[in-house]
Amino acid sequence: MVARAVVLCACVLLPALALPVQRSSTYVYKICVPEERLEACNSMASLGALRFSCVSARDRLDCLYKIRARKADVSPVDPEDMYIASKLKNQDFSIIKEIRTKEEPTEEFRYEAVVVVHKNLDITGVEGLRGLKSCHTGVGRNVGYKVPISKLTKMGLLNPRSDPDLTARENELKALSSFFSQSCLVGKWSSDPAHNTRLKATYSNLCALCEDPRKCDYPDKYSGYDGALRCLAEHGGDVAFTKVYYVKKHFGLPIGGVPPATPVIDAHPEDYAYLCQDGSKRPVTGPACRWAARPWQGFITNGDIVSSAADLRNQISLANTEGAATAAEWLPQVLTIDSKTVAVDNSEPISPQAYLDKANYTDVIERESGVTQLPVRFCVTSDAELRKCRALRVSALSRDVRPTFDCELEAGLERCLQVIRDGGADIVSVSALHMPRAVAEYNLRPVLAEVYGPDRGTFSVAIVRKSSPYQSLADLRGARSCHTGYGRISGWVAPLYTLLAKDLIHRDSCPYTKGLSEFFSGGSCVPGVLAAENNPSGNNPARLCSLCAGNLDGGESPNSVCPASSQEAFFSYTGAFRCLATGRGDVAFAKHVTVQINTDGHNQAEWARHLRSEDFELLCPDGGRRPVTDYESCHLVEVPPHMVVTSSAKSETSVETIRHAVLTAANLYAKRPDLFKLFGDYMGIGDLLFLNAATNLVPVSEISAAQLHFNEILNTIKGCDSSVSY
Repeated sequence: MVARAVVLCACVLLPALALPVQRSSTYVYKICVPEERLEACNSMASLGALRFSCVSARDRLDCLYKIRARKADVSPVDPEDMYIASKLKNQDFSIIKEIRTKEEPTEEFRYEAVVVVHKNLDITGVEGLRGLKSCHTGVGRNVGYKVPISKLTKMGLLNPRSDPDLTARENELKALSSFFSQSCLVGKWSSDPAHNTRLKATYSNLCALCEDPRKCDYPDKYSGYDGALRCLAEHGGDVAFTKVYYVKKHFGLPIGGVPPATPVIDAHPEDYAYLCQDGSKRPVTGPACRWAARPWQGFITNGDIVSSAADLRNQISLANTEGAATAAEWLPQVLTIDSKTVAVDNSEPISPQAYLDKANYTDVIERESGVTQLPVRFCVTSDAELRKCRALRVSALSRDVRPTFDCELEAGLERCLQVIRDGGADIVSVSALHMPRAVAEYNLRPVLAEVYGPDRGTFSVAIVRKSSPYQSLADLRGARSCHTGYGRISGWVAPLYTLLAKDLIHRDSCPYTKGLSEFFSGGSCVPGVLAAENNPSGNNPARLCSLCAGNLDGGESPNSVCPASSQEAFFSYTGAFRCLATGRGDVAFAKHVTVQINTDGHNQAEWARHLRSEDFELLCPDGGRRPVTDYESCHLVEVPPHMVVTSSAKSETSVETIRHAVLTAANLYAKRPDLFKLFGDYMGIGDLLFLNAATNLVPVSEISAAQLHFNEILNTIKGCDSSVSY
């Protein structure tokens, strides 16, 4: 096993840091944006009054790398991004401007976490909260969850959260449940619905003050910042964890010099007080005693630009003014400024670490769960996958995903399965083709499944040109075929199984490479079929590579005939479709979304940019043809999704801990790919950690019916096909 130490580091080499240079008044600042926001950025940069050009990055983490490497000058960031920036090696970042709310443009922090109690509550210290009724914003949130847990723990008031038989989240819930008699703590207590239900049944007193205690989830009248105050005032609560802004709003007090808002009906501020960490109380009508604070968002740059900070600040403010005047769509997308916020100069450029330290926010990000937990270790099989895994670890740590992640590099999938079985790593994502072996030979079990848009799995389909004469699979005898690759599910297993099931290839015609070659006598492209590891006896027919084209796009020449790599233009899903679309083949075997992602302008390669999806159809296994969108009723095989597997020897607590951490990260980055692009290409390479087509993950606890059926399909061709060896 090759263990790799994981450190907070960047993945690019840097030139020596230069001394700050004063930029001229004509300098065009390079603003970095995630790639999906590049078009919006270009719209902003096109305004004549502004001096910005746009640099596209994979995500915010990549923007930090580009700013550090002087490939970009500035980017908007959250405090969590500032934390990452502060930990990168050889960095000289500075925060030069803040994004504040228009209601509180002079406040030092984005918000201040406070504890509100009834003024006449008979306690003399924070320890008096034990056994009382508490009102929280929601599970996992800063003010209503992380702050009370971290502060009460630091004060020695919460029970130890170190039960090894419980997950970190359950340790926290158990501690709160033991400290408070009743509470309202809504939200998803676990990303796994079944575990979420069990936790809420076990610690039901934490839901007792909610509007709907049985659901204990959003929306709830007594959740959120204002809801916690309603819970305190109307629903029997003794203490509320919220923030100063909402206290002022609730009681109709002035906010940032703005005239008082209309108070909540029957709100009486004289009846409430802030509870301070030293046990004293302060009227809510006066200065607050905060328990913690969150810094504002801001704009980050490098040391070369700091000497020009005044000019850059002016440019950002000018862009803010221009965008707000026209309600420009690019304003929130590029500068992360909306109708309620505004760009404000800070007193002077400040390092990310110092900026966070003002609010003691580093402690919030680095908070420990209370349980000594090993990281969840991904098993990876390439240097590119290792780099992505390490980048995920950095981003997820800043976004409160616990336990943390780590990465183990191994020689291939086979080795990963062995290492996970033996306890040297924890998880890897495997295809339906490898699931039987993972379970039977390595004693692994699935814990999560990939999701592909609206579909849990994928469908293998036969694609033909609409103008072609083929109306059944039998009509394809003698035709030319395009396949994703030898041994691959959609391009090899699915068509081979279907042809066998329809008796179009005889079941006793071993090896099946010979039978398929004779059926498609016009020729085929099956990348990888002639590779030495797939053709040890040298008997696979050369005809199965006769349609392959090699490297049509320039670059390095292939080292073998029709390799299963990017050196073969007709390799993989897009390659098989290219083989069909360019007229080399008559039918392409690929997955159900292949046509859609390569036509109607979605693929701008020269060969694809003019293709229309309506010019292609699916050939159904029972005869007839259907539009490419009707794959559910016209497909060869339904392919189960890739599944994340771990060792069956792990305890249920360990499995739930793994599931929770990975699912939390997946849910976050599925919604916010601008923070970190978990699904999709990484540094130009696809299918790292998860398939590019994946859009999220869902919990599973057993082998699905679809996988069991697929295992039967594999058994059908096992023995006469060397690509199936489990």
